Amino acid sequence: MSTPNEDPDLPAAEPVPRSRWRMQLVWLVPIVAILIGGWLAVKAVMERGEQITITFMTGDGLEAGKTKLKFKDVDIGVVEAVSLTPDHKRVVAKAEVTRDVSDLLVDNTRFWVVRPRISGGTVSGLGTLLSGSYIDVDVGNSEKARRSFVGLEEPPVIASDIPGHEYTLHGVGLGSLDAGTPIFFRRIQVGQVASYKLDPDGRGVTVKVFVNAPYDRFVKTDTRFWHASGVDMSLDSSGVRVQSQSIVSIIIGGVAFESPPDSQVETSADSNTPFELYGTRDEAMKMHDRLIDKYVINFTDSVRGLTVGAPVDFRGIEVGEVTAIYTRFDPVKRRFSTPVEINLYPERFTSRYENDGAGGRVTTDRRGLANYLVANGFRFQLRSGNVLTGQQYVAVDVFPDAAKATIDWSKTPPEMPAVPRALQSLQDSVTRLLTRLNSIPFQDIGNDARSTLRTTNAMIAQLNTQVVPKASNTLQSAQTTLDSANAALQPDSSLQQSTEDAMRELTRTAVSLRTLADYLSQHPESLVRGKSEEKKP
Repeated sequence: MSTPNEDPDLPAAEPVPRSRWRMQLVWLVPIVAILIGGWLAVKAVMERGEQITITFMTGDGLEAGKTKLKFKDVDIGVVEAVSLTPDHKRVVAKAEVTRDVSDLLVDNTRFWVVRPRISGGTVSGLGTLLSGSYIDVDVGNSEKARRSFVGLEEPPVIASDIPGHEYTLHGVGLGSLDAGTPIFFRRIQVGQVASYKLDPDGRGVTVKVFVNAPYDRFVKTDTRFWHASGVDMSLDSSGVRVQSQSIVSIIIGGVAFESPPDSQVETSADSNTPFELYGTRDEAMKMHDRLIDKYVINFTDSVRGLTVGAPVDFRGIEVGEVTAIYTRFDPVKRRFSTPVEINLYPERFTSRYENDGAGGRVTTDRRGLANYLVANGFRFQLRSGNVLTGQQYVAVDVFPDAAKATIDWSKTPPEMPAVPRALQSLQDSVTRLLTRLNSIPFQDIGNDARSTLRTTNAMIAQLNTQVVPKASNTLQSAQTTLDSANAALQPDSSLQQSTEDAMRELTRTAVSLRTLADYLSQHPESLVRGKSEEKKP
């Protein structure tokens, strides 16, 4: 029986039981949010960069969350935290580097804080005055990955990707060199000083230099490096010489290199090839001799002006140098002398231009040759190289008139004979002359001279009193005789008239004799017959 409210056209409702696991629509939003959050978390983990630590001496310029890491001026990371090491001696910067540059984190990658600096005559990091300091990166070439680094306190002078070669120089002192100091080749800047350090024994310094390509091909195995710092002024026996590389080297110094003028080497030096760092160009360009003979010369005259390094000269050619100067007292002769040690280079007495390069070679028996030369007047002598500066040098030459001498081979080094310089010889001659003059008894000679003068004065007095009056009478008589003679020789004197008459008579007599002679020559018979009378016509 149906009720009046029921619609016979509608189906009857059937009750359905409710499921216990049916999700309500209200839970859909939290689930989506969780999924998105999980995806973002996974993405953040997947995109998170590499974590590295960099240790520095100080935290100057480091600030967590602000200090950037840059490579070629592109941001590749940021410093996340700055803390101290457990021993409180260093600073550790924890940084995050983007994953796409993680391959740059190799064993020899370098990090340093960029801040304003003045080094080696260059100014860097001025842009950080406005933008703040940042950590710069120089990527290495190692294949070994690394995540913990020790930062540099100074920026590297040479980047890893710059072509060229690095060389090692050993010198006595650093001079005015610094990291970034320029390297010159024929006064052109071709590189920089990369670093320097004191040798472990403290006797010198080791300097790393970098020569840029293509100039590195000019560094040969026999190339010489020297200090080109400022103005190189030298004062020696040759006078005053001034050399410099450029205005830059005058201000900040530098290093120059060049091969010897007669170099035949064509092979370029490899990286890290060691070289000697000389003080001056003259020292660097000196001939490096293989044979060195050491001798000592015992001078008795003054060596003022002679210095260590002074040349040993043979007729204008430098064949050695002075290495030491001492003072010696001879207890036997009881006098002082000055031994001078020298290095003599026998190869400089040769000539490669004779006999196809084989002529003029020094014999292997150098001792026998030295004995022969000394026996024939080979001697050493001090000479003045420059009158203005007073510098001296040791000259070696042949003195034929030198006293006989030999080499004392029993001493180490052997002692060579010397001759005094010309001025010293003159001084010795003057000294000997003065000695002889001092031996003359000038006082006795003076006494004798005074006695002679007294005798002479007495004789003069006697002459004045006795001889002079008689001489005066004699002179008067002579004057009277002369006056008579002059009167007799006058033209109007009787003597003159008589003389003229006599001369006329002699002339008439000569004419008569000549007439007689002519007649006799024509009539010789008249000597017998007499003079015949002439016939009258």
